[in-house]
Amino acid sequence: MTTTINLSDITIEYPSADGEPVAETYIHLYAILTTLEVLQQYLAGRQATVLANQFLYYAQGFPRLRVAPDVMVIFDVRPGGRDNYKVWEEGQVPQVVLEMTSAGTQKQDQEQKKLLYEQLGILEYWLFDPKGEWINKKLQGYRLQDEIYQPITDSLSQPLGLRLEVEGELLRFYRLDTGDKLLIPTELAEKAHHENQRAEAERERAESERERAEAERERAEAERERANKLAEHLRSLGVDPDSIN
Repeated sequence: MTTTINLSDITIEYPSADGEPVAETYIHLYAILTTLEVLQQYLAGRQATVLANQFLYYAQGFPRLRVAPDVMVIFDVRPGGRDNYKVWEEGQVPQVVLEMTSAGTQKQDQEQKKLLYEQLGILEYWLFDPKGEWINKKLQGYRLQDEIYQPITDSLSQPLGLRLEVEGELLRFYRLDTGDKLLIPTELAEKAHHENQRAEAERERAESERERAEAERERAEAERERANKLAEHLRSLGVDPDSIN
């Protein structure tokens, strides 16, 4: 006898946290958060979301089958955050996953996660080693080809339309269409500060120009009044001011 169970009739908990730290070091945490912020700003206004260190559930009814990518990018879904991500509800697997790896997570990142992401059909898998503990040049990417991950040799992310580069302990991104560098929050704040300073300097210049023009207008007005008084005085003396060259 075969029994059919409707999963929709069963309440299954899909936790959003497991009590584990987000990252093992501050350097890894900062790399995760800056990558999250940069990609969120880059994809603003598009049907896409960027999530960081949140559970990706990939098998309905099996809450233990989950993984928490450091950063994952999913296209063709509702923008905004989620407490967790369920593939069967969203209808999309992530297109890009980035892991901030270390010597302590090397085996998991290089073997278990790589195999899982490959099986899930995640198009690109990037490993960034901010401390340079085991990856040459700190960055290695893989792209799905014929359902198998192959190394990315040009540091270009096709789904994102970005070039990835390592700068110190951070992963940086450059647009392929314009070559522009995507700014991290501290750089955006500095840029905004400079723009505010420039706007204030322009406001002060405009105010100075207005005051100069007002002074010139007042000077011209005073000159006209002086000339009118002189003309009136000449007339009182019986002299026609218009006859004077």
